Amino acid sequence: MAVSLTKGQKVDLTKTNPGLTKILVGLGWDTNKYDGGSDFDLDAAAFLLGESGKVAADGDFVFYGNVKHSSGGVEHSGDNLTGAGDGDDEVIKIELSKVPASVAKIDFTVTIHDAEERRQNFGQVSNAYIRIVNEGNGTELIRYDLGEDYSIETAVITAELYRNGAEWKFNAIGSGFSGGLKSLCQNFGVNI
Repeated sequence: MAVSLTKGQKVDLTKTNPGLTKILVGLGWDTNKYDGGSDFDLDAAAFLLGESGKVAADGDFVFYGNVKHSSGGVEHSGDNLTGAGDGDDEVIKIELSKVPASVAKIDFTVTIHDAEERRQNFGQVSNAYIRIVNEGNGTELIRYDLGEDYSIETAVITAELYRNGAEWKFNAIGSGFSGGLKSLCQNFGVNI
């Protein structure tokens, strides 16, 4: 059974799951009643960060426009333009053994594409979650439901995987940002 987290909670990932090497990070969401004439196009991304909390290079930003990290350790499933249907809307695959040693943590984010032009924000999104699944057997290990506590934000840092010695841990963050993807990129040191 998956461990269900609340905002700010941290939990061991690899220590409690010995031999875990490949995981899927699934992100999903629904939209509230909205009649703005445009679909909600939410985009998941992963930022591979050093100890400084910044990327070492722009290629450490994995998203629909850069679907595979050069190490082969992080791969994005591709862009889901509407979020329609049940289950994960976008998936990021992680092969923990291939993540470079210089990467101290991987932050997972969700942004709303063209949020300002479409007048959309996370106050119009419901049932958002991030979950960690053992790719080998399909078992959900960790789940964090983000809740409904956003209003004008157009980007959210959902969670992060971080190194703790030789082990990996998971931190449920749920921190909202205004300014969308541009704001997140600036925060993590990506040149845009």
